Amino acid sequence: MSRLPKCRKIRVFPNYYSFVPENAEEQELETITLTLDEYETLKLLDAEGMNQEACANCMGVARTTVTAMYESARKKIALALVEGKRIRISGGNVEMDRNQTLFETNLKSKGDKTMRVAVTYDNGNVFGHFGRTEQFKVYDIEDGKVVNSQVVGTNGEGCGALAGVLNLAEVDALICGGIGGGAVMALQEAGIKLYAGADGNTDDVVDAFITGTLAASGDANCSHHDEHHGEGHICGHAHGGCHH
Repeated sequence: MSRLPKCRKIRVFPNYYSFVPENAEEQELETITLTLDEYETLKLLDAEGMNQEACANCMGVARTTVTAMYESARKKIALALVEGKRIRISGGNVEMDRNQTLFETNLKSKGDKTMRVAVTYDNGNVFGHFGRTEQFKVYDIEDGKVVNSQVVGTNGEGCGALAGVLNLAEVDALICGGIGGGAVMALQEAGIKLYAGADGNTDDVVDAFITGTLAASGDANCSHHDEHHGEGHICGHAHGGCHH
């Protein structure tokens, strides 16, 4: 049996997931998929100016692996630019890097029987927009009851960073008010179930979630960050393994 490839570390999820040529007929466009690990190499090498050795250290892989991912990413982007194809960012053999995140919390690791739910939080109520929330209230639920709750700060900027915060906190589901398409995709890549369109007191909202009466959906309900999404995967934060 062949060995599974090692997970590549990333620091945040992207804020934007799809790029389309101007004036193109979207339904007729071919799509080129850039994986999250390929995107990370482009971000670190070209946008942040790292050399390949430093990039390899950040991602926890060999320098030759970085070179291969970088060349693959540049070839895909070149083809999309020359041939007028859509670029979509999705998937990749990745995991969040706990050592390079600004997120700090004293949340304990949850057990296998615990569901962890985060709610955008502002003075006891559901905050109106995921991408601008400065706090989450995190609830641990076991056997249909809340056994612990805690308010934590985000220390993140943009929906990609916030999705990373929740992933590192081992959150299984997010309840929020408004949310855009880019944030929905970031949460999907992070393996987090979405319940959007909620409002009111956060404790009451979580009670409704537990009883199955929460009126919310898994779709974007804000017009900005309206990107397209493809299938992907990420290392399971609750199980510690790479998923393919």
